[in-house]
Amino acid sequence: MASDAVASLASRLSAMEPKSEEQPEASTSAQPEQDAPEQPAEEAAGPQASNLLENLSHEVQVTLADQQADPNSPLYSAKSFEDLNLHPNLLKGVYKMGFQKPSKIQEKALPLLLQNPARNMIGQSQSGTGKTAAFALTMLSRVDMDLKAPQAICIAPSRELAIQILNVVQCMGQYTPVECFFAGKDSYQKGMPKLTQQIIIGTPGTMIDMVTKARVLDLKEVKVFVLDEADNMLDSGSMGDQSISLKNLITKMAKQPQIVLFSATFADVVRTFAVRFAPGANEIRLKQEELSLDAIKQFFMDCDNEQHKYEVLVELYNLLTIGQSIIFVKRRDTADEIARRMTNEGHKVTSLHGKLETAERDQIMESFRDGKTKVLITTNVIARGIDISQVNMVVNYDLPLDGQGRPDPETYLHRIGRTGRFGRQGVSINFVHDRRSFEHMEAIRLALGKPIVRVDTSDFEQMEATLKAALKA
Repeated sequence: MASDAVASLASRLSAMEPKSEEQPEASTSAQPEQDAPEQPAEEAAGPQASNLLENLSHEVQVTLADQQADPNSPLYSAKSFEDLNLHPNLLKGVYKMGFQKPSKIQEKALPLLLQNPARNMIGQSQSGTGKTAAFALTMLSRVDMDLKAPQAICIAPSRELAIQILNVVQCMGQYTPVECFFAGKDSYQKGMPKLTQQIIIGTPGTMIDMVTKARVLDLKEVKVFVLDEADNMLDSGSMGDQSISLKNLITKMAKQPQIVLFSATFADVVRTFAVRFAPGANEIRLKQEELSLDAIKQFFMDCDNEQHKYEVLVELYNLLTIGQSIIFVKRRDTADEIARRMTNEGHKVTSLHGKLETAERDQIMESFRDGKTKVLITTNVIARGIDISQVNMVVNYDLPLDGQGRPDPETYLHRIGRTGRFGRQGVSINFVHDRRSFEHMEAIRLALGKPIVRVDTSDFEQMEATLKAALKA
């Protein structure tokens, strides 16, 4: 099946990639909704899921595209941001954001990302390790502030993640004259002038529309093209096709743009495809033996049926609001129904999914980021990349399944990675209510190799005591 997946991905790339744009292979060792793909089918799991959290002291594996390059050279390691020869105003923005020195992934990635001539990059960097800052700094360093034209393009799988990236770029570049534009649904109008902002961040479908239909986005000056959550972007049906189409438009119009792919996980089949998408790329990944889920304590609630699941969730409400919590469900209507029932019972919760109007989605996320909302019930629309440090509990009300109805360890990793940020303690809770859901959870547990502890749902006091102790640990 893995070989079929590779063939499918490769055929899509070959079919859409102009022959005149074909580039040499790297010399290395070794959904329809454009702005918020809720992905009801969810991403397919790779042959072996990789764990999600990285201790910042862990080592990073670097595979250089140039076999003659010296990995011990100062070029390939930055112990301080001053080592990168950044513009003083950009360095000022980095320190204003609270960065004191590069994280381990930044230490290895940034010198390679910023080297001249520019080289492509494929990076696997887990949630909470500073990958967004790494490619944001790359975009800000590459653009010519005096040139009023788009020069850096960044796409993400959801509106919420794209807005988060935009905020990071604007904050980091606050002492520079850089201008940014958010390319999301309803963010541009017919007849508007061509964009002059240097950095454009958004979702792939909207970005293509702005190039081919509205004709307000000119790509000829683009120097860097970034895909965040790249494994999802390239292996997700229409979104994968859109990402490929945009890449082809950029490489056709611009002069050898730098292509940067980052994700927290890379299934083997997608990594193979990524090497073709970003030819000649340097590769950075966390060493497998250094990966750990120890910062997240995993539990499961052994429920009697679907109704009992809801009753247990309501009993958890006081724990859910100790910090902030995200409850993941499979379907939009499930999110709305749980939110409606809990609200009617006097609990303050809200639901978020791709069917909502963009203004409402933005307001809900802003409220959650500000801590005004404590409990968010959502689909996979924010399973990837969203960084809210106050989240200390994730609930898988419905366990993640792929398009064939199989357990999906990679999506599970992304989901629970919304807690335990930057090494903090986090708690994840899985709901099982029948033999099938238990088997799905067991498959995920075996894939990750970490214990998932049973919590007795017949004794609510003991259940609360167990989870409260985990939250305080």
